[in-house]
Amino acid sequence: MEERLTVHKSGAAIYDIVLTDSFDGLGREIGTLQIKERRVCIVTDSTVAGYYLDEVKRILEACCRQVSVFVFPAGEAYKNLDTVRRLYEHLIQNHFDRKDMLAALGGGVAGDLCGFAAATYLRGISFIQIPTTLLAQVDSSIGGKTGVDFDAYKNMVGAFHMPRLVYTNVRTLQTLTEEQFSSGMGEVIKHGLIRDAGYYRWLSEHRSSLLARDPDACIYTILRSVEIKRSVVEEDPTEQGERALLNFGHTLGHAIEKQTDFSMLHGHCVGLGMLAAARISAGRGYLTETQERELGELLQAFHMPVKVSGPNAEDILTATKNDKKMDGGRIRFILLKQIGEAFIDAQVTEEEMREGLNAVLQP
Repeated sequence: MEERLTVHKSGAAIYDIVLTDSFDGLGREIGTLQIKERRVCIVTDSTVAGYYLDEVKRILEACCRQVSVFVFPAGEAYKNLDTVRRLYEHLIQNHFDRKDMLAALGGGVAGDLCGFAAATYLRGISFIQIPTTLLAQVDSSIGGKTGVDFDAYKNMVGAFHMPRLVYTNVRTLQTLTEEQFSSGMGEVIKHGLIRDAGYYRWLSEHRSSLLARDPDACIYTILRSVEIKRSVVEEDPTEQGERALLNFGHTLGHAIEKQTDFSMLHGHCVGLGMLAAARISAGRGYLTETQERELGELLQAFHMPVKVSGPNAEDILTATKNDKKMDGGRIRFILLKQIGEAFIDAQVTEEEMREGLNAVLQP
């Protein structure tokens, strides 16, 4: 089984997204990048390394001159400039030059961190994405957004840097914890909400197959989500306009993530942010109360939280002031005109956001 999509920029093909069910084709794909005489550094975390590092390293060693490995501790807490600094040191000590390449093996943390290092080391070297989590496969590996957290501010330091290849092995989903899988479903559901009502209904109708991680259901889900994200990225590669739609649920979601000290998974926080945005959309008369309730039920069906305890509304609102999507002092908030149609609104008030938060904060 193999599916392939190509991402374009200004009409020109810039990289392929390969969706398959093993690592068997990775060597062939790497071979097309003409790195036989180059070095490759695999960047991965301590958890993923235990599952897939040996196999991927063996494949890459047959495709290039030298393979080195940089393993950092797993977790969002290590997605920072200190880890990037250690990666720079590793690359310098191993004599990496501008024609060498990095390979991000893992979830969104590994992909974002590796991509940022690639964007900034020697003013930019090539990298590829080998995503192993659902969230990374459907979202963070696509589109070239890279970055790290700065203190408590999520993705505040970053760069746009497109990969040369995204190679997705859906079999890696079998080793995810239930929490990690449900976190990925937050981004999956988001894609349906912003661009494809039929896909959103399909996710609801096939929830049992997805929860069982049926390969065919997972492949269709990843493929459709990638198609949606690709279409948005191609329209707006550097987030000047329409690409901001992909941030649905993220403004309040990121603020909740910060206020809970990153103890919650990203996709779960996005789900809470989507529920809050749905409440605002319903308050504007765009969604019905039934649609708002059904979204909550779908999130719960995929074992995602619909309430959070601990942070208060005022602290969350204060955190949104540091949102990198601010424009002229106002937040570019994403709302739903209807299921499958999102839009950007810079006029959402703090009172509306408080009302949205009331839907998800535990009394």
